[in-house]
Amino acid sequence: METKESCCIVTFITKLRLLIAMFLIPVCSAVAAEWPKVASVERQPLLAQVQRLQEAMEQIGYPLSEDLQRGIKELNSVNDDARVAARVQELLDPLCLAAVTLQRDAKPLVVSRGRDVQLVEQGWRPSLIKVINEPELRVRLRIGSPNAHPLPHAPANEVASRWLGLSMLEGQPLTAALSGLPLEYRLVEVFSRDAGTRSAQIEFAAPIPNASVAKSDASSLIEDWRFDKDAAGWQAMNQVELKVEKGSLFLNATGVDPFISLTLKQPAKPGNLVLRFWAKGDEAGFGQMFWWTEERPQPDAARLVTFNIEPGREMLYELPFGDDGRVTGLRIDPKEKPGKMRIDWIELAYADKASEWAGVPISFRTLPSTEVTLRVIDEADRPAMGCFEITDAQRRVYPPQSKRLAPDFFFQRQIYRTTGETVRLPAGTYSVKCSRGPESIPETQTLIVDDKPVGLEYCVRHWIDPSRRGYWSGDHHIHAAGCAHYENPTQGVHPPDMLRHCMGEDLKVGCCLTWGPCFDFQKRFFTGKLDDRSQYPYLLRYDVEVSGFGSHASGHLNLLRLRDQIPPGGDSKEHWPTLGLNTLRWAKRQGAVCGPAHSSLGLTRFVDRVPNTDGLDGPNGLPNFNIPAFDGIGANEFIMNVAHTVPGPDPDEKPVPAVDFISTMNSDRTAEFNIWYHTLNCGFRVRASGETDFPCMSGERVGLGRVYARLDGKLDFDRWCDALAAGRSYISDGRTHLMEFSAAIALGERPEGNSRSRTRESSDSGSSGNALGSLTTSATVGSPLEAGTHDSELKLAEPSRVKFTVSAAALDDDHRKLPVELIVNGYPVARQELTADGREQSLVFEHPFEKSSWAAIRVFPKAHTNPIFVLVNNQPIRANRHSAEWCLRCVDQCWKAKSPTYSAAELKQAKADYEHARQTYRKLFDEASHSLPFQTGR
Repeated sequence: METKESCCIVTFITKLRLLIAMFLIPVCSAVAAEWPKVASVERQPLLAQVQRLQEAMEQIGYPLSEDLQRGIKELNSVNDDARVAARVQELLDPLCLAAVTLQRDAKPLVVSRGRDVQLVEQGWRPSLIKVINEPELRVRLRIGSPNAHPLPHAPANEVASRWLGLSMLEGQPLTAALSGLPLEYRLVEVFSRDAGTRSAQIEFAAPIPNASVAKSDASSLIEDWRFDKDAAGWQAMNQVELKVEKGSLFLNATGVDPFISLTLKQPAKPGNLVLRFWAKGDEAGFGQMFWWTEERPQPDAARLVTFNIEPGREMLYELPFGDDGRVTGLRIDPKEKPGKMRIDWIELAYADKASEWAGVPISFRTLPSTEVTLRVIDEADRPAMGCFEITDAQRRVYPPQSKRLAPDFFFQRQIYRTTGETVRLPAGTYSVKCSRGPESIPETQTLIVDDKPVGLEYCVRHWIDPSRRGYWSGDHHIHAAGCAHYENPTQGVHPPDMLRHCMGEDLKVGCCLTWGPCFDFQKRFFTGKLDDRSQYPYLLRYDVEVSGFGSHASGHLNLLRLRDQIPPGGDSKEHWPTLGLNTLRWAKRQGAVCGPAHSSLGLTRFVDRVPNTDGLDGPNGLPNFNIPAFDGIGANEFIMNVAHTVPGPDPDEKPVPAVDFISTMNSDRTAEFNIWYHTLNCGFRVRASGETDFPCMSGERVGLGRVYARLDGKLDFDRWCDALAAGRSYISDGRTHLMEFSAAIALGERPEGNSRSRTRESSDSGSSGNALGSLTTSATVGSPLEAGTHDSELKLAEPSRVKFTVSAAALDDDHRKLPVELIVNGYPVARQELTADGREQSLVFEHPFEKSSWAAIRVFPKAHTNPIFVLVNNQPIRANRHSAEWCLRCVDQCWKAKSPTYSAAELKQAKADYEHARQTYRKLFDEASHSLPFQTGR
C-alpha cells in the first residue's frame, strides 16, 4: 500500500532527476557542438577523393570556387600527410552541413556547423558532409530526416512538416559506399519547399559491423550488386544488351520491351521491401520493376512497380513494394522503348528495418523564389490547359515530384496549368517543354528567372484535330485512386484534379472508374451523369471498374454509363457477384456499355495450341493459335461472356450482347488483338475501344491509349458510348489516325488478282466524300458504308470486289514510313505506306470477297479501325474452323483457371454459362467446317 511518505520520496527523486538533467543538457550540447578534426590522412587517396568530389560538384552545376580549386591544386606538391589533411579540412569544412563520426560498436556521432544554412524556396542547394571514419568502414552512409519524407502517402498532419528534400550523390564519379579513408567528404543536395526560417532534424545511418550489435541493428540489406567485374548475376532477357565497364552496368535497349532479371541467392522473407539503384537514363520514359515469389514464380501485373526515368540525370531510384510470399527473383524493365541506361549499383533491402540513426537539429533560412505566371492560348471556343515539363540545367524536375500533392501528381514529370495559374522557381535558366496531348506539336522554351515575377506564354499548335470532323477522343479507363495514387493525406484525388489532367492532354472524354482502393470514399463522386466540373467539350464521368472485388479474379470489367453504381445487397464492394457474367447481367439491365480491362493480362502465357495450325500464324503473331493460360485479370472470362446475350434495359426488346467492346492499346497488342480477331472470325460483333488504365498500367499521362468515337453534332456522353458500342470509332495512341473508314462495292468488272490498292494525297480537310446520313446497307455500286453506321454491314448479293477508303495521318519525330494494312478475317491482304509527317492521306484498297467476312484497317501497333462486316448472300461470318476451335479450347482452359474463383452460390450458374458457350462454339465450328476453304489471305 502506498503511503504519504513514499509519495514524497518519489516526488523528491523525480525533481532531483529533472534538476540533474537541466545541468547535463548544456554540457552534452557543448560536447556535441565541437567540430571534429582529423590529424593525418594518407594524402594520395585523400586528394583522389577530393578530385572526385570536385568532378561531382561540376556535374551537378555547382563547381567549387576558383580560390578553392586553386588551393586544392596546390596540395599536389605538398608531401606532408598531416599538412594536406589540415589544409583540405580548412578548405572544405566551411561548405559542410554536418560532420559524421562513424564508430565500430555504436551508431554515428553527428555534429552541425552551428549556424543557419541558407536555401532557396523550391530550389536545390549543395552541401558537403564531413565523414570521420577511424574504423575505416567501407559501408553506405545514408542521410534522412523526418522533414524530408515524401508528401504522397503522408498523414495529413505531417504535410506541413515535410518541407525538406535530401539527395545524397551516390553514383559516378563518387561511389555508393565510403572509401574507407579516415577522412572523406560526401555530397548532398538540399531542397526547401517553403520560404522562411525553420529547423530540421538531419539524421545519418551506416551499418554497424560489430556482431554483438547486429541483432539490435536488424540490418535491412538483403542482397546488393556491384559491377566491378561482371553483371553480378543480372542477365539480359529480352531486347537488351548488357556491358560492364568502369564499375557500371550499361544497358542498351534494342526494342520496345527490354528487361533484365536476376534470381536471388536466398529468398527474401515476406514483408515490406525496397529496391534501390543508382542510374542514369538517356531520355524520359517509364521503367518497371517486377518481382516473383516461391508461390507465384512468374512475373505478372499484380507484382509491378513503375518509376519515372529522369533523362540525363544521375539519381537514386527507390522502389518500395511488399509481398506476403518469399520473393525469389527480380526484373527491371529500363524503359518501354529503345535507349540506353547506366546503373552503378543495385541493392534490395527490407523497407521497415533500419540501421541505427543518429541526428542533430539544423536551422535553415530559406529565401523566397520567384513567381512564374503561365498563359495558354488555344482554340477560342474551347477552354485551354497546357502541359508543362520544367527542368533546370542539371535536368532536375520542378516542382520536385516527391513534394507534390494534387493537382500535381508525384509520379509524373509534368504539371498542368491554365492561363493565370502559377509555379514558383528559384533564379536560374530553365527548359520548359510545352504540349497539349498527342495531337499537339510539342515545343520547348527557355525560361530565365531572376528576382522579379516573370511570365511564360504557350500557344498550342495542333497538327491534327479529329474533333473538328466529329471524332471525340476518350479514355474509358482512368482512376482517381489506387495504384500510383496515394491513400494519404487524402483518399485518392478529386474530380477537379482528374478533369485538369484530361484537359491538359486534350482528352475529350474521361471515364473515371471507381474500384477497390478508396472505394467507399471515391463512390461519393458517382452521380449517374456527367460530373458538374466538366467544361465542354471536356467531359468527366464517374463509373466503375470491377477490380479488387467481386468478379475481378475472372477478369476486370469496365462498366460505363451506369445508373446505379452498386448492385442490390449492400452499399460497398463486399457483396458483388464473383461470376463476371452475373455482373454484366446487372449492368446491362441499366443500359451500361461494358467490356474487359487490360485485355492481354492472362493471355500471354501459353499452355497448348490448336492442332494442325502450324504455318497459319499471321504477321506479328496475328492471328495465332496458341491457347493462353487464362490465368490473369484481363479479357479472360470474355471468351465465355462474348457467346451470351442478356436482358437489356427494355424487357420487351430482344436481349443484348453481354459484352460491347474489348479494351486495347494499354497491354500486349498481339494478345489484345488475337482474342478479338478470333471472336470476330466466329461472327461476334464485339468492337475495340482504347484505354490507359491510368495510373496502373501507366502513370505517364491519361489518354496514352484512346478511342475516337464519331458523333453527328455536339458531343454527348450517352451518344459517345453508343458510338463506341456501335464501332463508329477507331483506337489509337493519339499519334496515328484512321478516320472515315468506309466500304463500297467497286466499280466495273472484277479484275483478276487478289487485291489492288492506290493512294492519293489530300491537302484539304481529308474528306473522302462520305456524306454522313446518306449511307446505305444495300449493295448499290459505289455507295459507301461508314464503319459504325447501319450495323457496319455491307451486303453483297453475290461475290464481288469491295473498295475500302480511309483518311490516315501520323506524326513522329523521325517521319518514318508506317505500314497501313487492310485486314480481312484477321490477316493482312494489302499494304501501303504512310509517312508519319503529320500530313493526311486518303488511302484506297480493293479486295474480292467470296464469302462473308469482316475487314478493318490497322497500323500495328499504333492504331486500328473497328470492322466492317461484308455479308455475301446474307450468310453469317464463319471465317474458319480453326478460330472456332481456338475459342472452344479457350473456354475449357478459362473454366479450368477460373472455376475456383466462383462462389459456391454461383457455381451452378457458372457451369451452365460455360456450357452454353461451349455449345455455341461447337455449333460455329461445325458451320465453319462446311463453309468455303480456309485462306490466310497471304
